[in-house]
Amino acid sequence: MRILVADDEPEMTMVLEALLKREHYSVDIVHNGQDSLDYGLAENYDCIVLDIMMPKLDGIQALQALRAKHVATPVLLLTARSQVEDRVAGLDSGADDYLPKPFDNREFLARVRALTRRSGEYTPKVLTAGNVSLDCSAFELKCGSARVRLGSKEFQMLELLMRQTGRLISTEQFMEHIWGYDSEVEINVVWAYISYLRRKLEGVGANVRITARRGQGYLLEVTV
Repeated sequence: MRILVADDEPEMTMVLEALLKREHYSVDIVHNGQDSLDYGLAENYDCIVLDIMMPKLDGIQALQALRAKHVATPVLLLTARSQVEDRVAGLDSGADDYLPKPFDNREFLARVRALTRRSGEYTPKVLTAGNVSLDCSAFELKCGSARVRLGSKEFQMLELLMRQTGRLISTEQFMEHIWGYDSEVEINVVWAYISYLRRKLEGVGANVRITARRGQGYLLEVTV
C-alpha cells in the first residue's frame, strides 16, 4: 500500500516515514501543500497524511483542491491545532480523520490502518492462492507445514500478485506501487525480486508460479 505524507517539518517526516516503512507501506514524502496536491492528483495512493500548516498551500487548501478534482483517497490531517473549530474545518473540507500533534505513534498507525481499510473492500489478513497462503500480519509465506518469512519488498510484490491472481501486473506498476513516485531505483530490480520470490515459492512446494509475459508484465498462476 502507498502512503503520501506531506509535512514541512523534516524531523516529523523522517519519523513518520520510518514508522510507515516498518509496517511495510510504500511512502512518498513532500514538504509543501502544492507538492501534496500535485502528487495526490498524479498518483494512486491508499492514504494521504496532510499537515495543515505548510508553505505554498496549507493542508486544508490542498485537501479542498483534491476533493474538487474528485480524488477520494482517505485523508488524515495532522496539525498542532487542536481547537474544535479547526477540527470541524478540516473534516468539513473533506478529511476522513484528524489527529492533533503531539500524538502517540501507535495511535497514528492505527488511524492509518483504519483509513486504508476504508479505501476499498476489507483487506483480509491471510491471502491464499493454490496451496499457498500469505500471512499479511507476520509476512510469512506458507504451504502445508513449510513456511518462510519474506523481506519487505518481497512481501509487497507477492501481496500485489496474490490480490490479483491471474491478472497481469506490469513492471511499471510494481515500480510505482512498491518503490514509489520518482524513485531512482533501476527498473531491473523488479526482475531480481521476481527471481527471489520464484525460488521461495519452489522452496515451500507451492503449486503456483509467477509467469512472465514479454512486454506485458507478470502474473501469478495456479499450476494444477
